[in-house]
Amino acid sequence: MQSSGQNIRSAREVLEREQGVAYFASLIETIAEHKSRDAFAELFKHFAPRLKGYLMRLGSSDPQAEEIAQEAMLTVWRKAHLYKRDLAAPSTWIFVIARNRRIDMLRRLRFPEIDPDDPTLVGDEPTRPDEELIGRVEADKVRGALTKLPEEQRELIQLAFYKGWSHSEIARETELPLGTVKSRLRLAISRLRNELEERF
Repeated sequence: MQSSGQNIRSAREVLEREQGVAYFASLIETIAEHKSRDAFAELFKHFAPRLKGYLMRLGSSDPQAEEIAQEAMLTVWRKAHLYKRDLAAPSTWIFVIARNRRIDMLRRLRFPEIDPDDPTLVGDEPTRPDEELIGRVEADKVRGALTKLPEEQRELIQLAFYKGWSHSEIARETELPLGTVKSRLRLAISRLRNELEERF
């Protein structure tokens, strides 16, 4: 069982995450409305190093990851007006931009090892209005299903699927044994699947 101290820490971390999502969304909206360099600097300071780490995990070299991360953040600056907080979390929107910039770079350089069937090299197609509405409804259902999970499982799901962390990274960050992380994720995924089957 978790101690009261661990419960308090987990609750605080959940609250901080929720506040962080709202904070970063407001930064993007401030950039869109006022072209605020201060807001962009805050956003860059938080996301640029995380984007670089994510891109290196995808296989980019250090210099490539640095360049792509900077290009992605410049895209955020230019296209901040396209961000809608009710459609995606700030991190999701920014990481998709980075992934697409990586795809663009690989295509420009024409790396011989590129597999045209690699799903990570397929860019996002424009979303039709009806698909966007369905996506929003399904996203609401997923968020609803997540609330049914115990807090310790919900936290691991968010780290694994929303932040893209590996099991080892989650274990290191949460100070949990690797086996515990894996078993909790398996149980959480099973519960989510059952919950979503009922909702859909």
